[in-house]
Amino acid sequence: MSAGGVVYRVVDGKMQVVLCGRNEPEIWGLPKGTPNPGETLEETALREVQEETGLEVRILHKVTSIDYWFVGSHEDTRYHKTVHHYLMEPVGGSVGLHDREFDIVEWFDAEEACRKLTYGNEAKVVRRAMEMVGVAKEGGPDVGNE
Repeated sequence: MSAGGVVYRVVDGKMQVVLCGRNEPEIWGLPKGTPNPGETLEETALREVQEETGLEVRILHKVTSIDYWFVGSHEDTRYHKTVHHYLMEPVGGSVGLHDREFDIVEWFDAEEACRKLTYGNEAKVVRRAMEMVGVAKEGGPDVGNE
């Protein structure tokens, strides 16, 4: 189990989200990670997003959860993983303060982020977040309740 988030802001009426990238191999993803002992999913999401992006964030709403299977790098065992994603807004920090887990952390227009993300299930998470934000033509976000 993991938790993370879609960190967003609105610039010139367009929603932007933060992606975390690695150069070799090139991978772009949403910030997320596993809980420390005793942490709630929300606490994990806040900590992991701050570590991986350098941004201090607050949770607005839960976006969705995704499930997938993967195989460990040096074994034949398949693992099932659930990742809980939260809609978040930055309240401080800077992407320049991200940890060394990723080579680069950048803001992207949400549509571009969906194309850039390595895994399609994360693009679906961003699209769901875009629906939740519902950026109006005049530029104001309208974050709905679930």
